[in-house]
Formats: sequence, structure tokens, C-alpha cells
Amino acid sequence: MIKKIPFAIALIAACALPLCAGAEKPSKRKKPATAVAAAGPLYATRADAMADADDIASRRDLDREWVRQAIGQAHFLPSVARLMTPAPSGTPKNWRVYRSRFVEPIRIAAGVRFWEQNRAALERAEKEYGVPAEIIVGIIGVETIYGQQVGSFKVMDALATLAYDFPASHPRARERSAYFKGELEQFLSHANRTGIDPFALRGSYAGAMGMPQYMPTSWVKYAVDFDGDGRVDLFDSPADVIGSVANYFKSFNWQPGMPTHYPVRFDATAVDMEALLAPDILPSFSVASFTAKGAILEGDALQHKGQLALVELQNGAEPPSYVAGTENFYVVTRYNWSSYYAMAVIELGEAVAAVIRK
Repeated sequence: MIKKIPFAIALIAACALPLCAGAEKPSKRKKPATAVAAAGPLYATRADAMADADDIASRRDLDREWVRQAIGQAHFLPSVARLMTPAPSGTPKNWRVYRSRFVEPIRIAAGVRFWEQNRAALERAEKEYGVPAEIIVGIIGVETIYGQQVGSFKVMDALATLAYDFPASHPRARERSAYFKGELEQFLSHANRTGIDPFALRGSYAGAMGMPQYMPTSWVKYAVDFDGDGRVDLFDSPADVIGSVANYFKSFNWQPGMPTHYPVRFDATAVDMEALLAPDILPSFSVASFTAKGAILEGDALQHKGQLALVELQNGAEPPSYVAGTENFYVVTRYNWSSYYAMAVIELGEAVAAVIRK
């Protein structure tokens, strides 16, 4: 989500904990009304967590006691570990059900309001970064309904839980634990440098923050001060959110003017579905090689200059849906590595744009 950008979340009206090294400008956002997740033991009792604290302090040139205190005051959150537990093997995917959660009247109406209120920023982002307004609007709508659902978990607790107690039942538990240790380190480093109290910040159960749900590393790499007020605020500045999402896509090589996908049919007598699906969502076929394997394209798709992927969207017991995904479809999946997510973003954005452009 590669520039050094201030990690200025600025949620704090006052520093209540000794961990706060300085005061940030207060946020206008109220604290979530959602009940706080039940907390388990402190990580101060864990030798591995304290050893990591010492290592982080040394490598990041941070005060050792500050880092030990920060990690030590974090709580294990059983609910976070449960939420990361993978679904039972064989659980069917259903694109139509998934889509209905995001491309629906309430979210579309909220997207129309967001677009109308932030039209100038969306137009500027599209001009500067080449990313269409509907893609930006689709992302923010799917992630948080335009800031309505930014999460109520303490980011410190969530990151520590996933760093040190990631569910062992997950097939990539070791890899995911290492990832969250890196995010915890990034979060602490920037909180310390900017004087933010790490325990005042709330986000998703995975530690994602703000309207676009950026993880700490993504905030540092891709967030921009698009409203020009001297700080990056992904909670309360729609302009910063819009610019940051656009910058994210540009950083992953979004190609202006290229569609995200095309309709596709199949020649039942010649289709090689195994070969077409083998690369998954990674664009790997030219139009010629794609159609040679039995895929049927029409219209503009036949003139596509880049690579294509056959994207399969399962529909439970019903036949799957298919599209021919372009390089830009793949870019959308870099925000969340799921073709279902990408299609929801695209179709929500299209639904909002249809209302705006009537």
C-alpha cells in the first residue's frame, strides 16, 4: 500500500498514557461506541515479545524501555485470533452472495454522497494519478462505507495478538505471524517518531486503520497529504484518503484508460479450462493465446494490447461466473488479494458512477 511519509493519524485529544511522547492535533472523530473486545493477558509476561521489543528498539534506534512498555501493555485479544481462524475446508464460495453485501442500496447511496462532497479531490486524483474516480470510490465504500465502519479494536492489541498468537491452524501461520510482527514494528516506530499514543488508535481486527483501512506499512509507503495541511490523516480527511488510494494504485502500475475486465464466453468444443485457470488471476495470456484455448472475446476485448487472465467467481452450487481480467484487474487485487473483493470494488464503483452520471 516508496516514500517516507509522516505517519500522522492524529486521533488523540490528550495523552493519557506515559507512552505518549507528544501531543498530536486532536481528531474530530469520536471514539467508537462499539464495546471494547474482551482482553486476555498482557504481553509483558511473554519472553519472546520482550526479546522482540529489545530487537526493535536496537534496529529502529528507539528507546528500549518505551518499546518494552508499549508491547508489554498490549493485551492478547481472543476474538482477534478467532476472527483470523480459516473457514473449514470445503466451505463453498458464492460470488452472488458476496456481491450482495457490497453492491447494495445503502452503500451506493453513501458512495453518491461521498462523490458529490469530494468531487474536486476525485477529479484531481484522477488527473494526477490516472486512477478513475469510480475505482477510488469503490475501494473506500467496500472497506468502510466511506468512514462509517473503521473498526473498534485497539491497533496495538490486534497487532500484538496476530504477531505472537496467530492461529496455529492457519496453513500459513508462521508466514502470517512474521508479517504482523513487521507491521507491529512499523506501527511502533512511526508512533514513537510522531508522538502518537499507540494505544489510542483503533482499527480493524487485523490492525488496519482509517477510511481506506491501511496497515502501518501501507500508510508509510503510500499515504499522501492530498489536502496540503502538512499531515496525513486517513481518518478525517477525505482528500488525503482519495489521494492515498490513487497513489496506491499508481504505485502498483495502474494503466490509465485500460478496462479492468471484459466479458468472456467459451467454445464448449475447444475450451481448455485447466490451462486457462492455471495462472489463477495473474494476467498471462495474449488475446491470441487466450482465444486459442477456447475463450471467446468480442468487441474492444479483441483489441486489448496487454495480458489477460481468466477470473473464476464461484457461485456455490450454481455454475461459476467468469470474466477476462486485465492488468488493471490484477492491480485491484493488490489492495486485497481476492478476485471477489476486486469485482465488488469495481461493481460498487460502477453503480455509484451510474447514479452520478445520470
